[in-house]
Amino acid sequence: MPFFIVQHDITKIPADVIVNAANTDLLMGGGVCGAIFNAAGPEELQAACDKLAPIETGEAVITPGFNLPARFIIHTAGPIYQPSEKERCEQQLRAAYTNSLKRAVENDCVSVAFPLISSGIYGYPKEEALRVAITAIRDFLTARDLTVFLVLFDASRFFIDGNPIESIEGYVDARSLDFHELLSKKPREKGLGGV
Repeated sequence: MPFFIVQHDITKIPADVIVNAANTDLLMGGGVCGAIFNAAGPEELQAACDKLAPIETGEAVITPGFNLPARFIIHTAGPIYQPSEKERCEQQLRAAYTNSLKRAVENDCVSVAFPLISSGIYGYPKEEALRVAITAIRDFLTARDLTVFLVLFDASRFFIDGNPIESIEGYVDARSLDFHELLSKKPREKGLGGV
């Protein structure tokens, strides 16, 4: 049940499934969502998304990966952060991770790559978003055999408990990581540390 925080471009990770930080209408957006649409093939992906839209915040749906190295894309809508509704936002963000992992298991995926959901234009404070992501993923993995990557585009901006993310166990600068080698082994055989 390895879990890694990596610095990389999520559209280049050859996991079984990558997760798109989507909007509830499943329309092509900016940031991570726009990068995923562009890499997958915007017209094909939008047509697939149109059949599934709209979704609720925290819900997750799955489409083919089209031109991506990933077989599938899971689309989940995280919350737009409201400081006055912190508890509700945290529950919705946690649901986005948990429901995405459930879709992965239902589709026989053994490797999943997540972006940091809601931490861009949706305004979720990055360190809080990271804490929710780590907790939700770890909790799910207690009973599942999956390899999970939490993919940060620029890890230098992240801190956990005041320490740079690079200092935590399980952080990998994936620019030098051979994903194909890592993903070719079954999760229990890897013997690799994680978060």
